[in-house]
Amino acid sequence: MQPDARIAAAIDILEQINTGAAAEKCLTNWARSHRFAGSGDRAAIRDLVFDALRCRRSFGWAGGGETGRALMVGRLMLEGVPPEQVFTGEGYAPPVLTETELESVQNLTDAPVPVQLDCPDWLWPTMQTDLGNEAVPVLSALRQRAPVFLRVNLAKADLKSAQAALEEDEILTEPHELATTALQVTRNERRIKGSRAFRDGLVELQDAASQAVVAACLENFTTGRVLDYCAGGGGKALALADTLNAPVSAHDADPARMRDIPERARRAGATIEITTSVSDQYDLVLCDAPCSGSGAWRRQPEAKWNLSEDRLTKLNTVQDAILAEASGLVSDNGLLAYATCSLLSAENDARADAFLESHPDWSEVTRQNWTPLDGADGFFLVVFRKR
Repeated sequence: MQPDARIAAAIDILEQINTGAAAEKCLTNWARSHRFAGSGDRAAIRDLVFDALRCRRSFGWAGGGETGRALMVGRLMLEGVPPEQVFTGEGYAPPVLTETELESVQNLTDAPVPVQLDCPDWLWPTMQTDLGNEAVPVLSALRQRAPVFLRVNLAKADLKSAQAALEEDEILTEPHELATTALQVTRNERRIKGSRAFRDGLVELQDAASQAVVAACLENFTTGRVLDYCAGGGGKALALADTLNAPVSAHDADPARMRDIPERARRAGATIEITTSVSDQYDLVLCDAPCSGSGAWRRQPEAKWNLSEDRLTKLNTVQDAILAEASGLVSDNGLLAYATCSLLSAENDARADAFLESHPDWSEVTRQNWTPLDGADGFFLVVFRKR
């Protein structure tokens, strides 16, 4: 496919997303109905779509709207490419721009700061308060594509042997300072799932900050029963099992989210005991709670635009409830770890402080933050001990 045809495809997909459809589903459906498109075409179109979602406000400002066409016009404008060169209507190129569309094009330098940083207006003051001087660089980082990280499965490999195995498939990596098990992929990340290293369980896809969260959870833990209370796809449960070389229990309010865990555990050689009803006591309970996902908006940009003040308030209620429920599963002198992939104090420090205030029999062990400026996703972690 020619570059202009890829832009036309991205426009069609963005129009579907604008109706409320999920981006991943739209991309999958497009690929299935356009089987002539090669892997390079699919990857390029995916990048166009996700760039537009990450930068929806700035692209929309420059392009004069938030339709698929306007977003692609805005992208071209910000790249210094005259959109008329692409919107030619020739072959598979997008139709020629109308006079109205041409008149709607803006100059980004006149845009207010939240638009330039692709931040919802209502959220900008909160970001300034919560992140201080880092608000602008963090939001700027969230406009870019996220790096790809792997966790080396220590039960099967060390960093050097994992790197060597990945190089067999021309996948290049380098260690990352956030975690001793982390490799950042520097070349051919789209080959990972087809590589021998991945198939044999030497590596697993996991953000470096997520790996750092697991390591921090275990700094004050020696041995005992472990529960991942909000396990989802099981990334942290697998990391816990690998680090401890011991079984880990996994639970989620929606058991369907855990459907991939058995296969991932088999590949890694880990023992993950899935439970849908928890009543036992554990020495470490990790709650990677549902949140805004603001620390990972590079990977899930739709979430940035779907978040509202009301949605955030409801999330806070859920987070408090999860902490209260999980605290009842911790044995005496045990640890309760609360984590989010959020940058917002309302989901992080405020929830930790509220828990301590309402649970005087608990004390704080550690509290840490990671932002995209550390090189990976944004995360928050606080660990409590039951007295």
